[in-house]
Amino acid sequence: MAQHRVVLLPGDGIGPEITAVARQLLEMVSERHGFQLSFEEQPIGGSAIDASGEPLPASTLEACRQADAVLLAAIGSPRFDSLPREKRPETGLLGLRAGMQLFANLRPVKIVPALIGASSLRPEVIEGVDLMVVRELTGGIYFGQPKGRIEADGEERGFNTMTYSASEVDRIARVAFDLARERRGRLCSVDKANVLDVSQLWRDRVETMAPGYGDVEVSHMYVDNAAMQLVRDPRQFDVLLTGNLFGDILSDEAAMLTGSIGMLPSASLGSDGPGLFEPVHGSAPDIAGQDKANPMAMVLSAAMMLRIGLKQSAAAADLERAVDTVLASGLRTGDLMAEGCTPVGCSAMGRALIEAL
Repeated sequence: MAQHRVVLLPGDGIGPEITAVARQLLEMVSERHGFQLSFEEQPIGGSAIDASGEPLPASTLEACRQADAVLLAAIGSPRFDSLPREKRPETGLLGLRAGMQLFANLRPVKIVPALIGASSLRPEVIEGVDLMVVRELTGGIYFGQPKGRIEADGEERGFNTMTYSASEVDRIARVAFDLARERRGRLCSVDKANVLDVSQLWRDRVETMAPGYGDVEVSHMYVDNAAMQLVRDPRQFDVLLTGNLFGDILSDEAAMLTGSIGMLPSASLGSDGPGLFEPVHGSAPDIAGQDKANPMAMVLSAAMMLRIGLKQSAAAADLERAVDTVLASGLRTGDLMAEGCTPVGCSAMGRALIEAL
């Protein structure tokens, strides 16, 4: 019997609630499909700061490195906004990505037919949308040096550096090209090459790689236009390749095509070693502990973990079908609520998913 070690990172806010739902479903589906999952919970973000004063304890990072896969819920809380940046929860997440060498972030955006009315866009605009955002995760302006705040010309000045090497662009572009080849054969690379030298390098490297993928149609789009096109005609996109900053923004915009950011999973992968799987949404501290959270993105992240990280595709498909079945039945958490549907909380949605499974 196959055995897989999974590190759970419940984190902050609604994290523990949605983790509990995902764990129950994972235990059930693993038993059905004949493999074993061993779970180990570790602190990260605000919960780790409360426990140890550090947003990413060394023990957490080491446990994640030794796992077969890592499932993260969410981090962050306004309680920590006054801390120095290096002590905030978000720094722990960046450190985890860098420490696990996870350079490729995959964010699928696919319209669920039962939720087509939940989007703020017209049904005829979003019907049939099925795209993948491939975001570079460990470079760009979030990690570039130098950065900081200094006194200059009699006032304080803040600065960050957006930087990419050719090898960094090549490795993330290769991921996107390979995915496009497996999907519908279209790759749109997003940049700001008209004003940024780093974006011109990005575009040049994608163009250099394109002849090696003759079966993939390659296009380029400035990031501001891409943001507009995502809400104007999202069906034109198959795979979107982006740098760290642009991908952070565009993937959250794309999430709203589905009606709620609470529906979208993601995977962060490296060249080898375990992957990190997490919902796109945040910790939602305003509803934490109130049984109002939507666990669907966490469950779909668990499905991505099964399929990509643990190679258990049949079990992943079972989780995804359970989500579709429950949504088709009309059950909705508050973020998805629509006329004629039945409102439920996080725990009730979890029970419905178990029944559907």
